[in-house]
Amino acid sequence: MPLKPADVGALADALWEADQTRVPIPALTSTRQDLDIDDAYVIQSQNISRRVNAGAVVVGRKVGLTAAPMQQLLGVNEPDFGVVLDDMFVEDGDLIDLDRLVQPRVEAEMAFVMERDLTGPGVTVANALTAVAGVLPAIEIVDSRVADWKIKLVDTVADNASSGLLVLGGRITKVNEIDLRLVGMELTCNGALVDTGAGAAALGNPIRCVSWLANKLAAFGAGLRAGDVVLPGAVHRMVNVSPGDVFRADFAHLGAVTARFSKPTEVAA
Repeated sequence: MPLKPADVGALADALWEADQTRVPIPALTSTRQDLDIDDAYVIQSQNISRRVNAGAVVVGRKVGLTAAPMQQLLGVNEPDFGVVLDDMFVEDGDLIDLDRLVQPRVEAEMAFVMERDLTGPGVTVANALTAVAGVLPAIEIVDSRVADWKIKLVDTVADNASSGLLVLGGRITKVNEIDLRLVGMELTCNGALVDTGAGAAALGNPIRCVSWLANKLAAFGAGLRAGDVVLPGAVHRMVNVSPGDVFRADFAHLGAVTARFSKPTEVAA
């Protein structure tokens, strides 16, 4: 049975308070084992509405759990999604104030920009390819309001798919010029190699994440809009962040993007 509206509201309040205070809370599922995926998306929607009412603008979507190891870890067989807001963006190379975040980790991935609206059901990979204006290199700073990242699927969905901030590179590439599956990526931290990956790590082809998302959103009466930024999921494991870290993701054909984190004595602009 779905949770009562008052129970859903109380869980949304708890995540909202954790976000505002930067103090993580125990997993929602640690006290509410009856929380299901539908409840989790309602909680996500309630807190997105709060941010929009406070002045934020919805500018896209993110897809999570697109890599097989992460799906196996959480015991699921399909991705989840969250909402991208305009106040999540950081310019390439700008200093990121760690005080804005709770428990940040870094993921390098591609970012698609929609050229036209895309609404399911029935969206195919071909539909998605022709609806996308292009692809950019990106670093997503994922974050969790759940203590120690001890999350289950419904915990991360309720927490807006563990969203934090987003850094986009400065060059857009047409998707018909490259094979997205074979785009390699090298991630360094403070000049040292941390991890590598390729586009195929995201559902076998990151553009499949766009078609999946358009079809999934149809069940919520929504779709992708022209100009939306869509994150298809990471191509490697999450990496912890320490004060002063500088991450650089170099993508074949797409270029590079950098995320710089503050030290205790620094203040981001």
